[in-house]
Amino acid sequence: MTQHELLNEFSSLPAEAQRQVIDFIAFLRQRYEVKPANQSQNSDLINDGFIGMWSERQDLTESNAWVRNVRKDEWKDSHD
Repeated sequence: MTQHELLNEFSSLPAEAQRQVIDFIAFLRQRYEVKPANQSQNSDLINDGFIGMWSERQDLTESNAWVRNVRKDEWKDSHD
C-alpha cells in the first residue's frame, strides 16, 4: 500500500475511527521510541555504591590470574 492509498483509506474512515488511528499511532511511537544512549536514567555510575565495591581486595589486583586460578580449582574435580 502506498502512502497515497493509506491516506485515502484513512480519509474514508469516520471521524471516531480516525481519532482511534491517531491514538494508536501515538501509542506505537511511544512504545518504540528510541532513547539516546547518552541520556540514560542510570548514567550516574560514579556515585553508585556498586562501582568500586571490591577495590580493596588484594586477590583481584591481577584479574586474569584470579580467573585462571578459580577455573583451575573449580574444574579440577570435574575433569579428573
